[in-house]
Amino acid sequence: MGGELQRVLVATAVEAERDAVLRGLRGDGRFDVRAVGVGPAAAAAGTAAILAAGGYGLVVSAGIGGGFADRAAVGSLVVASEIVAADLGAETADGFASVDELGFGSARVPADAARASRAARALAEAGLAVAFGPVLTVSTATGTAATALARAARVPGAAAEGMEGYGVAVAARNRGLPVLEIRAVSNAVGPRDRSAWRIGEALAALEAASAILLEVLP
Repeated sequence: MGGELQRVLVATAVEAERDAVLRGLRGDGRFDVRAVGVGPAAAAAGTAAILAAGGYGLVVSAGIGGGFADRAAVGSLVVASEIVAADLGAETADGFASVDELGFGSARVPADAARASRAARALAEAGLAVAFGPVLTVSTATGTAATALARAARVPGAAAEGMEGYGVAVAARNRGLPVLEIRAVSNAVGPRDRSAWRIGEALAALEAASAILLEVLP
């Protein structure tokens, strides 16, 4: 981070996530927490506009999301090892082809390895349930068991799904900044069952995670 003070931008999708993070951070001035919109396009544009002002040394995409059932239970946390645009590519006669396979760039942005590992370890040591692995970014949230299985097979070890991480990560990468993604799990990835969602529980987990992260970031 050098000799000058640089802030951490925490980008959430909506105000409820932003407010949960702010409660956890307890007014720590090193963090700038903003709601940048829902979906990868809004997240990328909003994050890029904020970063244009300069003065940031780290970007964190944070919010609630779906957890893959065998990796992250409802109410737990996921720290991304990499951020993957899971539906960025093309359908072919042989199935889905990512932009990587098509030769049009990459659908993957690695998380800052040292910080991600440190964050996951700190959360676990604080007694919070946490998984470490790829987090998928999608424009259309998974709604069937078949899609959940296909996406899990496409990205081995996938732990969670959200809608903003890749957009935030691309904006950070374009500014040469490291990025993290942290998701609190509100529902299982798969068939949509609103009655099983635990948004309040996930927001509480996001708040608890933020209180721990202020001690280990930047």
